[in-house]
Order: sequence, then C-alpha cells, then structure tokens
Amino acid sequence: MNNFFQVAAGFLHLLYPKRCPLCDRVMYTPFLSWEYPICGFCREQVEYVEEPACKKCGKPLTDEQAEYCQDCIRHPHAFLQGKALWVYKGSAKASIHRLKYGNRREYGRAFAQELVRQYGGWIRRNGIAAIIPIPLHKKRRRQRGYNQAEIVAVEMGRLLQLPVYSKVLLRCVHTRPQKELNDKERKNNLKKAFKIAGNELQLNYILLVDDIYTTGSTMDGAAETLREAGASHIYAVSVSIGRGY
Repeated sequence: MNNFFQVAAGFLHLLYPKRCPLCDRVMYTPFLSWEYPICGFCREQVEYVEEPACKKCGKPLTDEQAEYCQDCIRHPHAFLQGKALWVYKGSAKASIHRLKYGNRREYGRAFAQELVRQYGGWIRRNGIAAIIPIPLHKKRRRQRGYNQAEIVAVEMGRLLQLPVYSKVLLRCVHTRPQKELNDKERKNNLKKAFKIAGNELQLNYILLVDDIYTTGSTMDGAAETLREAGASHIYAVSVSIGRGY
C-alpha cells in the first residue's frame, strides 16, 4: 500500500510539479512534502524580516538602538503587535503580485507554511484563539475570484489547529487600492470601510492576516472595527512588509 501511494505521488508530481512561489521554478522534492515550500536558492536570496525590527508593527529597522519605526512613533495603532515574513521587494514582491493578479492561489498556502514556521511559537504564546483574514469588498472579490489573505489564513488555521472566521469581518466600502494613495489618503480611504457581520463579537484574542503591510492603515481599520465590537487583544501578521526607519 505504501508503494502505491509513493507511485501515485510520483505521477502527481510529474503532472503537477510543485513550484517555488518565489522563483516559480520546479522544486524536485516529494509531491506530498511541504516541509520546505521555498526552494533553497530563494531561502538564501529573499530578505526575511529579522532583528532589529519595530516592536509594534514588525518592520525591519536600520538603527539597532531603535525600538519603533518612525510610522509607529508618529501614529498609534489599533492592534497590539504585528509580525511579517519578508521585506516587500524583489522576488517576494513579484510573488505576491502573481498570487493576487495571476491566480497563483497555491502560493498562499506556501506563504502560510513559512509564516507558521517563523511565527507559530509567537502566535501560541499570545494565546490566539481565532484567525481573521483582511476581507476584500465583494466587488473586488468577484473580479478576482478569491481573497488572497483568506487563502493564507485558512492554511495557517489548519496548521495551527485554530478556527478561521472569514465572514465575521466585512469590507462594506469599495475603497481605492491603497498602493495608489499617499499616507494621509490611505488612512482616510479606510475610515468606516469595515463592519462586523452581526451584533456581537464573541472573540477576544484575534490574529489578523494580510498579504502586504505598508503604513498599517488597513490593519488599523480592521482592528478598530473589531475592538469596537468587543475584541480585546488583536495581533497581526502579513506575508510582506515595507522597511522601517
């Protein structure tokens, strides 16, 4: 029986070869093995977020003596702490673009596996009880066909054995894409953009998940809505993040 599954997995690998989400090259690893979702070359080349990093949002810092980035010094956030996997540049930036606009949904699952490998212990130590992806407005989701943050969140929930609530937080305003706006416009763009489905939120320790973190406006808008609904401890993770100063 084991031989049968090995042969079947071999055929599946030939038909649907596993590809590295960063370089998109075929990975010559067993089809059913997801221990290393990123190829060895890309693990060496991509810039993982490491210390020193902002103690609030998680942006990597150039000043080893600094505790917070300039964004977090100037603007308070509605979430308690954030973490991110990669700096938003190069292969990480290109990969997220393919996930969002090229229908490469399998990338989201690989990103989730890397996030759990990197921050699974931090998530457990903070007592996270539920995961909520940053939602898309129904119009944008209909155009794209899926929510990339939800794909990442669902796989993280499976790996961490945590519930994922994709329909608790709704995006009720069809906002302009954040990448088209400056810092001030980003914040105004997301005012009252989210709402809770229902009258009462029975969740306290929540992890918000998104693909990209820039100024934190999106995370703040979502976290503020959850706090107003009664959530007390809100944390955040993203696949990629800008650099702090």
